[in-house]
Amino acid sequence: MTKLSVNINKIATIRNARGGNMPDLLQVARDCESFGADGITVHPRPDERHICRADVPALRAVLNTEFNIEGYPTKEFMDLVLRVKPHQVTLVPDKPDQLTSNHGWDTVAEQDFLRDILNDIRAAGIRSSIFIDADERMAEFAAKAGTDRVELYTGPYAELYPKNREAAIEPFVMAAKRVRSLGIGLNAGHDLSLKNLAYFIENIPCVDEVSIGHALICDALYMGLKDTIAAYKECLKVKK
Repeated sequence: MTKLSVNINKIATIRNARGGNMPDLLQVARDCESFGADGITVHPRPDERHICRADVPALRAVLNTEFNIEGYPTKEFMDLVLRVKPHQVTLVPDKPDQLTSNHGWDTVAEQDFLRDILNDIRAAGIRSSIFIDADERMAEFAAKAGTDRVELYTGPYAELYPKNREAAIEPFVMAAKRVRSLGIGLNAGHDLSLKNLAYFIENIPCVDEVSIGHALICDALYMGLKDTIAAYKECLKVKK
């Protein structure tokens, strides 16, 4: 079954709004695990507007499930992940001041840059993932660069889904098939929700992991964190 990694950036955003330690980020992460999450994702940005650099080693020390760190591979980011050694590092092409991820890597143009970064991640014994658009060529060159997995940027799928879900899923099905033929793992994330997640997994059951934060935390405001995680896990069950 596809694993659920809960992105807790928004929890850190709430904490940072008032200072102090409410909500307690580490406790929320542990609670997510106890409620059934298969992993925890964070994206420490240079401005520390949500996850702070100090949060990363603190989380690594208390988590029992998979720890995934996303980010653009600056020297500071790479120093952090190579010191902390999470289970997975997901490379995203975000600019330092970017509000949220909105596109994947151009793995053709950035081939040499990505290969050098991936070599460092592999040498540290960390699994790598590259954030890409649903584009077969980008998947091919991600594999050539030496990544262990790719993460499909699902923003376009989520945007088109309410209007035409068949058209929305089509490029992702094609990209997923190509990814699997290349012998690398497949993750997905961005704007996946209780409204569109089940259909995505029904059509692409070979997804290893989804990373979900914003929608999940919004749902938790009404449903509670435990019931929300259970609902997302239910979406990941392939209906026969």
